[in-house]
Amino acid sequence: MNHSRSLPPPFDAQALEARFALRVTARLSEHAQRQPHAIEERLRFARQQALERARARRRTAPVAATAPSVYAMGSTLALGDGGEPRAGWFQRAVAAALPLAVLLSGLALIHWNQTHAQIEAAAQIDAELLVDDLPPTAYSDPGFFEYLRKQQNP
Repeated sequence: MNHSRSLPPPFDAQALEARFALRVTARLSEHAQRQPHAIEERLRFARQQALERARARRRTAPVAATAPSVYAMGSTLALGDGGEPRAGWFQRAVAAALPLAVLLSGLALIHWNQTHAQIEAAAQIDAELLVDDLPPTAYSDPGFFEYLRKQQNP
């Protein structure tokens, strides 16, 4: 039992739709023959009405873009104004450089913020040292840093 099927190319969507429609109608016809006559007539009448509505819609509806033309437009369909299918070299360069510029500015902002926080912490320690009542010889004492550590974490 080989489950690998070769699918038709993606631009053959109409053939896939037609094949699916044939399968659905075959199943409906098969089950409709098993129904009582009254139900079978109602189903036949509903099918005829649906076909008439579909024909009327085809006559009055404008021609839609086919799948290959939409596929050929690519990402321009989502990002552009629907005009020119391909963006110019300048638009492509800006679109490629914009994420890089945002990333670099974010990294610069993070660096500035961390540097600013370190400077503020050092200034706070300096201010506490200058306001504290320590003799000048305490700064040259080898245990001075231990004293500062104990003062910050009581």
